[in-house]
Amino acid sequence: MGTSSTAASTVTGSLVDLLEENSRLVDRMVPSVSAPLDEAASLIRDAPRVFVLGAGRSGLALRMTAMRLMHLGLTVHVVGETTTPAIGKSDVLLVASGSGTTPGIVRAAETASAVGASIIALTTDASSALSALARTVIVVPAAQKQDHTGAVSIQYAGGLFEQAIVLIGDAIFHTLWKLSGIDAAQLWPRHANIE
Repeated sequence: MGTSSTAASTVTGSLVDLLEENSRLVDRMVPSVSAPLDEAASLIRDAPRVFVLGAGRSGLALRMTAMRLMHLGLTVHVVGETTTPAIGKSDVLLVASGSGTTPGIVRAAETASAVGASIIALTTDASSALSALARTVIVVPAAQKQDHTGAVSIQYAGGLFEQAIVLIGDAIFHTLWKLSGIDAAQLWPRHANIE
């Protein structure tokens, strides 16, 4: 990867670079993640409840997915919120960890696994502890946040991975929405009205 191809000293140059990098990431991912993405969408659609968990920016990205799944009418909880119930058998835990070794994420996946929940993991490492616990692993070929070489991504830390989480979450939502046959007007009443 190395340095950017355009004049990244301007915001518009950086925007073009980031868009191009995300496009290349999707091109690299598509052949290998088609089946896991479809399985993830099916698991999420059929689960009685979906729980999402990620640390830092990965967690923020998954909160966006949680919101969209709620708009679709699914029962969704963000792990760590005071109103989040216990996860149970047949539920789904959607987790993201670039390294697949984030201690709190791995512990949550162990708990979910122990009660019979299905785990969907988004990670850069298919051989990680998190991947070993997951029913479905979506491998994102992005840099881990400790990779400072610039060889995998021109972006700082886990930027590309976190952006991929948003894109994958929106793609899953979009697929489930189109399959549902529900139109946008029917989703709208689920948007927050006491913001």
